[in-house]
Amino acid sequence: TDLTKQICSLKQNLVCPPLGMESHRIENDQLLTSSVYQHRYGSHRARLNIQASGDEDDMNGGAWCANPEEKINWIELDARTLTEFTGVITQGRDDPIESDYVSSYYVAFSNDSREWTVLHDGYAEWLFFGNSDKNTPVLSQFMEPVVARYIRILPQTWNGTMCMRMEVLGCPVPDHLSQYQSQNEVMHRDDLDYTHHNYLDMEKLMKSISDECPNISRFYSLGKSFKGLEIYAMEISDNPGMHETGEPEFRYTAGYHGNEALGRELLLMLMQYLCKEYKDGNPRVRHLVDETRIHLVPSVNPDGHMKAFEKGSELGSWTLGHWTEDGHDIFQNFPDLNNILWDAEDKGMVPKLISNHHVPIPEGILSSNGSVAVETLALMSWMESHPFVLGANLQGGERLVTYPFDMRRLTKEMIEDQSLFRWLAISYASTHHTMTQTHQGGCHTDDPTGGMGIVNRAKWKPIPGSMNDFSYLHTNCFELSIFLGCDKFPHQSELIREWEHNREALLTFMAQVHRGIKGVVRDKEGNPISNATVSVEGINHDIRTGESGDYWRLLNPGEYRVTARAEGYSPFTRLCVVGFDPGATYCSFDLNKSNWDRIKQIMALHGNRPIRLLIHVGKSSRIKGSL
Repeated sequence: TDLTKQICSLKQNLVCPPLGMESHRIENDQLLTSSVYQHRYGSHRARLNIQASGDEDDMNGGAWCANPEEKINWIELDARTLTEFTGVITQGRDDPIESDYVSSYYVAFSNDSREWTVLHDGYAEWLFFGNSDKNTPVLSQFMEPVVARYIRILPQTWNGTMCMRMEVLGCPVPDHLSQYQSQNEVMHRDDLDYTHHNYLDMEKLMKSISDECPNISRFYSLGKSFKGLEIYAMEISDNPGMHETGEPEFRYTAGYHGNEALGRELLLMLMQYLCKEYKDGNPRVRHLVDETRIHLVPSVNPDGHMKAFEKGSELGSWTLGHWTEDGHDIFQNFPDLNNILWDAEDKGMVPKLISNHHVPIPEGILSSNGSVAVETLALMSWMESHPFVLGANLQGGERLVTYPFDMRRLTKEMIEDQSLFRWLAISYASTHHTMTQTHQGGCHTDDPTGGMGIVNRAKWKPIPGSMNDFSYLHTNCFELSIFLGCDKFPHQSELIREWEHNREALLTFMAQVHRGIKGVVRDKEGNPISNATVSVEGINHDIRTGESGDYWRLLNPGEYRVTARAEGYSPFTRLCVVGFDPGATYCSFDLNKSNWDRIKQIMALHGNRPIRLLIHVGKSSRIKGSL
């Protein structure tokens, strides 16, 4: 029959992709177990790479664990359709102390969940060898694919308590009805390269994009990694290589943790998409590229990715390739400027004595003692050399967007731009296909976002020295973190689905760089004033103008009293109105020179010696003081 032919042809492909234990495409009600040790170790905790919480009283243990008093143990997965099963990946329990893992097991199959057939190796029931530690995933492939609806893992021996995490590899068997329906469905598919890329493949692809769209792209490097690999970037703009006055600069970065490969591939797809759609005359893409200078950095930690890539998408552990070659977590390797500003605020020194923005980096922090990674230094130099307005870093292991502050503050919780950051986060989460579908909870715990898909990092998982906090406190750029999904390194077959889930969100978030006010600060002769301060009444966080006097201040709709200040000039305040329509409101300033310039000139003529003032009282004069 046709179905038999389809099954025979499928058998030639011995390794199918994961069904989705780690990615949560397999739902909790598709899992059943023989017993449970405690509630926090139920079947819902059997997902590959799931991480335990530190709270022993919650439901979030680090694996499925069976009741020690039971002699027969099994975990069952209902694929809900006939499936060609080709293998199983097992892993031990995530726990900081205990070392619990399954060292051998049988596998059985069923079509009705009542009658089971244990897999044979041709001579006897096939005993699979499992794990020898709790963290490393181990793949067991079947000699031939097995077609069934249900699969069971039956542990036989284990270390410590009988606990396991797992993934199942399988291909749904197509049926005539679903094939007919899929042929009549309209699915948007961009003509992109939906594959994982090693370092050389990434380099080759980025060069090919630059060659295909030379008028709107520039292929460049931020610097080198610890092992000497280039940290490549792609600029997409109608005038690549130069900053245009009045045009905001935007950045996406990914791959801070080398094993979080999805962000890397999404940015490579985004480059391809912008190039192709611009050439094809897509009006939305053309407007975005013509009005924005876009920078895309797909692999901040190429050394770490090389390690993870060698193991593959399912067989790297939760942390393999996470750090740089010399052991740094790049994302939280930035100077801690939070405590410097917060201490000054608590002492009442901000903003009169100490600025509320562009907090300087303390001397000695960037010395060559190894505390700051070379990758971090390259990022910092890049951030300081471009007038970035908005950015996001793409990460993995959860599905949500976080906004600053990332570091917890005991005396005050809210960031000055709280409502704006929440809007920026929502703009991505709400346009992502699945980020707000949190009915099954989060990847490792209950949903921390309350169904919104966004959360303040300090309230969720606070960390010091983050890229986001550094960016906000040291530069003009507002930076958020986008966690793309539970599976840090999804199977290649998932990439097209992930692109469909993220494409609209990636474009929508980029467009937010044109939200708020923008303009140029000049003197009365029309000369631009760089490093002028632009402050918004009621928001204790200012920004500075760039070299050509231009600025951008992200704001939500409303009326704002905005003041421009510059040394040697009198400050000027005006009302700026931000509407709901797309595009920033133009709000420029022309500043008059202040009298202090004249006073300084007079003092210079007197060798900068104090000048005594004469105060007239009636017909007499007396010396009052000096300047």
